[in-house]
Amino acid sequence: MSLISNITGMSRSLRVLARLLSYPNAALRADLADMRAAIQSEQAVTRSRQAELFMLMNNIAKGDSLQIEADYVELFDRGHATSLHLFEHVHGDSRDRGPAMIDLTQTYEKAGLFLAEGELPDYLPVVLEYASTQPPQEARAFLGEMTHILNAIFSALQQRNTAYASVIGALIELSGEKAQAVAVVADEALDASWEEPEVFGGCSVKGQGKPDQPQPIHFVKTNAASARASATTAEGAPL
Repeated sequence: MSLISNITGMSRSLRVLARLLSYPNAALRADLADMRAAIQSEQAVTRSRQAELFMLMNNIAKGDSLQIEADYVELFDRGHATSLHLFEHVHGDSRDRGPAMIDLTQTYEKAGLFLAEGELPDYLPVVLEYASTQPPQEARAFLGEMTHILNAIFSALQQRNTAYASVIGALIELSGEKAQAVAVVADEALDASWEEPEVFGGCSVKGQGKPDQPQPIHFVKTNAASARASATTAEGAPL
């Protein structure tokens, strides 16, 4: 996203938090010292949160890069509860998600911000880049609208005992709200929701009372499976 704005107030802190939530590649690791200095100079984040953020930065800087990257993918890309795509928590896969994406993109464009190819408007680092261009009062109000989502992500990250929870906690506090644990509904991993159902269970006789009885087949309900089932039914329907 290209930015056309001066970064003032808590803007630098928002940009740093956006970077910390991004994929921890070599470019991010190279910027960690500057990111730390920006947090310290602006003093928008509380001292206790700063200490937590600096610990995360140190872990990223000194840890095994491949493991750090793998842990990030496992944390943010393999489950709904910790997804950084905000509309995943609000609209899921419903039809409402498309119009919401369009509205948010238009909000960015009115502010002079344009998404790069492949960027989605509801991705939290992108959302924070936009917030960083707004005056502090407007930025706090904007973040305040998503506090319920942020608290859900914060709680899910706390349950996983990860330092990334401190990043979300700092965001909530910048909005003027309190970071607090809320109930998190356990969900299946994103990969699991796309798994093919096991057709015959490896020809198992589990659940079959007698050899001459029909073998029950248990279908796994997934969106992909449902779509394929509908297509098959339509193709086999009599004319």
